[in-house]
Amino acid sequence: MSAHRNNFATNLVAFAVALAMGFMVTTLAAPAGAQTQGRDVEAAQPLGGHVPGEALGASSDAQIWRAVRHGLQGKVSIPNKQAGVMIQSEGDTWRAWRNGPMTVFGVWAGLGMVGFLALFFALRGRIKIDAGPSGNTVERFNGVERFTHWLTAVSFILLALTGLNLQYGRHVLLPILGAEAFADISMAGKYVHNYIAFAFMAGVVLIFVLWVRHNLPNKNDLIWMSKGGGLFVKGVHPPSDKFNAGQKVIFWSVILGGGTQALTGISMLFPFEITMFEGIFAFLNVFGAGLPTTLTPLQDMQYAQLWHTFMAAIMIAIILAHIYIGSLGMEGAFAAMSSGQVDENWAREHHNLWHEKVHGEMSEASAGRRQPAE
Repeated sequence: MSAHRNNFATNLVAFAVALAMGFMVTTLAAPAGAQTQGRDVEAAQPLGGHVPGEALGASSDAQIWRAVRHGLQGKVSIPNKQAGVMIQSEGDTWRAWRNGPMTVFGVWAGLGMVGFLALFFALRGRIKIDAGPSGNTVERFNGVERFTHWLTAVSFILLALTGLNLQYGRHVLLPILGAEAFADISMAGKYVHNYIAFAFMAGVVLIFVLWVRHNLPNKNDLIWMSKGGGLFVKGVHPPSDKFNAGQKVIFWSVILGGGTQALTGISMLFPFEITMFEGIFAFLNVFGAGLPTTLTPLQDMQYAQLWHTFMAAIMIAIILAHIYIGSLGMEGAFAAMSSGQVDENWAREHHNLWHEKVHGEMSEASAGRRQPAE
């Protein structure tokens, strides 16, 4: 009987302890369960709906992060207001274009031009002076003109090389040179690119001032173009003044292309200070382009970088053709920008109208010197 009472007492105590522990667990777990239930209710609410107690605000996490992903502008106390944008989604688009179509286009433009020139040389060979060198020369470009040409040419070559490194260096040079050497070369190239740019801008301005009057289109350009400039058929020399139609194309490519390169380059040298694409897009929209006209300064700079890369590829291809014709491609052409003197037969064949003017001026000057003094 005593043993039976002891067992009953023991079971009663165990039941009481279990009941107490269950009560404690239920009490402690209640807030977490309530919180979970609250979140479930919030998730079930439509966007912008009411959350009981306003404990978590009236917007869901998904709604907040969607706004952040689309460039929500927050408030910051530092001068750089751009820091208020946590995620700049347009950066993904910019990177995709820069590393995708722009990279591919640059390769095709450069290698395509090299391949075309190689094929042209194989089929046509070097364009000779048909009448042969005469031994007599005439001044084609004076010292100021040659200085301007070489200032622009050398600065452009340096800009092209350093710019190509920025676009393709990590794919081509980095595996060869290693990380440390490539980093040093790229840093030096960055400074060269930034500062030599001003020499190129000065050269473009001087070229425009010196030669714009000689590069205005006229009817002789149509004749020259219809005959391919005589480049493809031996003995064909269409009329041309100081600059033929092909040289005029190069001139305006340098002026217009170099001008836009200068503007976009300056906007990247001084970020967020110069914006231009809002106005350009607004103008193009007059013709139904449908381009965005509300751009942040960062978006504007991204468009500037893409245009800078695109025009650089085009100009490199054009200048490759110019270098070829002015050196290997045509006999006697390089002397125009080295000594400034060209052979008279070369001048007659390739720039006959200009040569006639110069020869007439020289004849008049000689006749004036031979007249006896009164």
